[in-house]
Amino acid sequence: MIVVEKKKDKISILGHALYEDYGKDIVCSAVSSIVITTINGILIINKDAIKVNTNKGIEIDLLKSDKVTLSLIENMMLLLKDLEKQYPKNIKIKEGV
Repeated sequence: MIVVEKKKDKISILGHALYEDYGKDIVCSAVSSIVITTINGILIINKDAIKVNTNKGIEIDLLKSDKVTLSLIENMMLLLKDLEKQYPKNIKIKEGV
């Protein structure tokens, strides 16, 4: 299961969806697309707004809370919550943990 934990200034994405075999897992693919697109969008607009660590899953540290960065993060979380509704056995969202 993919676990997304959102705290005030940190978001971590850990695990594997295990929906399908490697290379065919649409849940992993969707999560990766949503998260990487969001990260790239933020970095294009303001490279100092976030710090990304990929040593263990993906960790995003929010360094600046400008309106655009927060809007993109909120959009990412909404998309991930939609996936959680569709695939509750494969992705879990935890906020304010």
